[in-house]
Amino acid sequence: MTTKTVLITGAAGQLGQAVAARFRQDGLRLILADRNEQALEQVFGERDNEILLPVDLLKREQVASEIVWAQSRFGSIDVCCHIAGGFRMGEAVHTTSDATWHFLMDLNAKALLHVAAAVIPGMCQQQRGSFVTVGAGAALKGGAHMGAYSASKSALIRLTEAMSAELKHQGINVNCVLPSIIDTPDNRAAMPDADPAQWVKPQALAEVIAFLTSDGASAVHGAAIPVCGLV
Repeated sequence: MTTKTVLITGAAGQLGQAVAARFRQDGLRLILADRNEQALEQVFGERDNEILLPVDLLKREQVASEIVWAQSRFGSIDVCCHIAGGFRMGEAVHTTSDATWHFLMDLNAKALLHVAAAVIPGMCQQQRGSFVTVGAGAALKGGAHMGAYSASKSALIRLTEAMSAELKHQGINVNCVLPSIIDTPDNRAAMPDADPAQWVKPQALAEVIAFLTSDGASAVHGAAIPVCGLV
């Protein structure tokens, strides 16, 4: 059996680390991509069958060239877990700045376009693959002071659904998970009065992502799956 290769964007973050650990259990080859090279090295170090890939996902040409280099090392990319994204809140819709709008649309929508452009042609050539994106429960309904964020994650969901419709007949599964609040140190610090026991553990979300890339999910196409914990 050929060992699969998994690309994880946003790998140095808490969810990225959990997803990497989950796939490592299955002995898969990992391409660990993140904008922060120092964080990649600190978190992962050097391991057999793993490549650290510092890359700015907002630079299309850089993404393309780095993915080509990674494929020259490991061959085909069989699974892509696109975790990288951004969050910002605080502005009402009528006071939302261009800077906030473009920041969130770039990180949550444009980055997906660049990753898909680099990865999907190879999956089409091999007529198989799994592609999972990370949306947000907040994208399902607009909330106060979260208009731009909700819109950017909604865009990601719609792009995911469109990709699924375009690719499902080529053996490629494209799906999305929609977490509520992920239990991370940063979120605990930002919300000290909240109860993190109700949030989603990164490891639990990683299990859902792993399932969506498995043979057991071969009939799942274009799903946007809420993973809300007890929120």
